[in-house]
Amino acid sequence: MFKKLLLATAATALLAGAASAADLPRRAAPPVFVPVPVFTWTGAYFGINAGYGFDAGSNSDRYALPGGSVLNSFTRTPVVVSTNGGNDLEGFVGGGQVGYNYQFTPGSGVVVGIEADAQYTDFGNKSRTVTGTVSPVAGALNSPVGVRVPGNEMNFFGTVRGRLGYAFDRVLFYGTGGFAYGDGGTGRDDFRTGYTAGGGFEYAMPTDSFFNFFKSSAVTLKVEGLYVNLENEGRTGERSVFNPATNVLTLSRSVTARESEFAVVRAGLNYKFGSY
Repeated sequence: MFKKLLLATAATALLAGAASAADLPRRAAPPVFVPVPVFTWTGAYFGINAGYGFDAGSNSDRYALPGGSVLNSFTRTPVVVSTNGGNDLEGFVGGGQVGYNYQFTPGSGVVVGIEADAQYTDFGNKSRTVTGTVSPVAGALNSPVGVRVPGNEMNFFGTVRGRLGYAFDRVLFYGTGGFAYGDGGTGRDDFRTGYTAGGGFEYAMPTDSFFNFFKSSAVTLKVEGLYVNLENEGRTGERSVFNPATNVLTLSRSVTARESEFAVVRAGLNYKFGSY
């Protein structure tokens, strides 16, 4: 009888202890810490851009005329005609770009990269008469003279540039410069080369941005300014005509300005792939 009483008491105590333990608050597992990725500009990208270009030249051009190429001239001495008319290159610019950046330290740090772009341009003007000088004075040509310059236009240009900048997390300020090429819109021999320099800033939007159609690691917006200088040897066709009655030298359509200088201000959208 006594043993049964002890067993019953022990069972009751165990049941009571289990019930008390069940009523105690449970300890939840600590949350798993997931670090937020630090943004880096490292990676390849491609994008589009659009903007406006305008003449940035010295407002003067030089044209080389072979000896005897001007009618009513009594000398075959080569001459150079200098004008103050400029190229008046101005209009819409739009195109695309591809490139690659490398950031030395994620977050904030130095960024280096390379970028190539190709641009359509709507540059052009009509023929016009400007004031010019001839050196040396040749035959019937007087100095100064009126120079009838044919219309000048540009259909495309492009660049291959290095980039160097500093990133403050998702904001990048950079300088850029390198090789430039383009046409003069005057014929088959109008391909020209030169150089470009400029700078800008770029902002990386969140990955879930509305603009992220390609599921890239980031979508970036940029504003950029470039100075472009394209050079070639001045030349003119054999049909340039000087009219002594009006003192106007009319250059043929094959004439090419010695140098084209223009500036471009544009905005762009890039899709970056690679590290966050």
